[in-house]
Amino acid sequence: MNIRNKHFAKLRAEEIRRKPPTKAQKRNQMSTYLKNMAGFKHSQLKRKRYDEIQKLFDKELKRVNTFVDMNSKVVKDERNSIDAIPLAIKPPMIVEYKIVKEGQKGFYHLIRADGSSKRYSSMIRMLQGIDREDLETL
Repeated sequence: MNIRNKHFAKLRAEEIRRKPPTKAQKRNQMSTYLKNMAGFKHSQLKRKRYDEIQKLFDKELKRVNTFVDMNSKVVKDERNSIDAIPLAIKPPMIVEYKIVKEGQKGFYHLIRADGSSKRYSSMIRMLQGIDREDLETL
């Protein structure tokens, strides 16, 4: 009897999961996304209808999903093309590093491929300032 009850409970749970979400559930999910990802406040969304929230949600998804081609640096949109510079350009790779002593203090001196350099007073600060690929290079 216990096995049979578990089997039917499993079937009921699967049936609930298969049902599409209600309009209220969708509105709640979209509102949560807009609050967390788009920076809307609860008071801004509280009195809006489902259709208005859906429009805001679709607009935010279009903004997030705008395709940026890193090679040609052109944003492709349905309406037009706009010249753009990518927001995150990876700095050049580390070519050389030195440990420099000035009196009692020691510094880690990193030199990049473009000629720029930076000094770090401790290993912890150096590790905070570089990424994993730079660390593998060192």
